[in-house]
Amino acid sequence: MFVSLADNQDITRAGMMYVCQEFDGTVMHRAEDKTELIEQLRQQEEAVVILDYTLFDINDVEELEILHQRFPKVQWILFSVDLSNDFVRRVIAISSHFSVLLKESPIQEIRECLIYAQRHQRYICQRMTELLLAPQVSQMEEEVKLTPTEMEILKDIALGQTTKEIAERRFSSFHTVNTHRKNIFRKLGVNNVHEATKYALRAGLVDSAEYYI
Repeated sequence: MFVSLADNQDITRAGMMYVCQEFDGTVMHRAEDKTELIEQLRQQEEAVVILDYTLFDINDVEELEILHQRFPKVQWILFSVDLSNDFVRRVIAISSHFSVLLKESPIQEIRECLIYAQRHQRYICQRMTELLLAPQVSQMEEEVKLTPTEMEILKDIALGQTTKEIAERRFSSFHTVNTHRKNIFRKLGVNNVHEATKYALRAGLVDSAEYYI
């Protein structure tokens, strides 16, 4: 089994490498960024990708779908701290090649997920399953709480700035701004820039005249 580890947290990588060593014949490679990940998948068309979506430089569900279409035999394990219900529903609707683990999952679930990936089967951890089955609270009933930094970045997004442009203006890294962007989308319950922009306009973060300039 070829495993591509697309996770930027040192402690998580070390733990996952420890678990994967239990599987005979497993070869692990770290993917530093999206470019390196794609190059690995070109060479290993049946790879298992362990992806921390929150921290890695993949922007949205649409991009994951494109990657799946490009590499249809790859098994994806989304391994993150926090994933919204809407995001998970959209991802698992793409293909059974997407599995979901939360980083709070016990080691036994991590082992089970890797076994399922070897068998080309989907695995959803217990906690995420419970969240998906829980009664849904409407967006209007749930108060959205953005941090001051997130509100500033949301305004920049609504005004058409790219993640790279926002990072340069704020003297931040691309990964930092991209993480803020994903957190904003998760909190707002939106999936793309267009929906986020509509929220920013409704909330008065962006003046309509300023938006249309």
